[in-house]
Amino acid sequence: MSVVEQYARAHIVTDEDVDRLDPAAVPVVLRYDPESDPRAVRIDLPGAHAWTFDRELLEEGLRAPAGSGEVRVWPCGRVQAVVEFHSEQGVSVVQFETKTIMRFLRRTYTATAPVGT
Repeated sequence: MSVVEQYARAHIVTDEDVDRLDPAAVPVVLRYDPESDPRAVRIDLPGAHAWTFDRELLEEGLRAPAGSGEVRVWPCGRVQAVVEFHSEQGVSVVQFETKTIMRFLRRTYTATAPVGT
């Protein structure tokens, strides 16, 4: 199976270290490794913050609010989606363009095993 990694830009709102964050979009990495866990996706935020959660949650959250506990996803208007992460250090809210997440999800569903394996 092929690992899918997509670089994206997102707006991050957090209650931790607000002064050091650039108000403009920041780079994040969307990652899917079917060999590690075919049901999970990972989002890497700046500063070595990574969150792994169910891929289905990400997809459901594009249509209606979804999730509970540490990760929540919901649509924000017609063209944006929000992913909210909760930890002992605080809450991070990440806003993406919906088309970025949809493109990433499409790629995860078409990831296939390399030829010859």
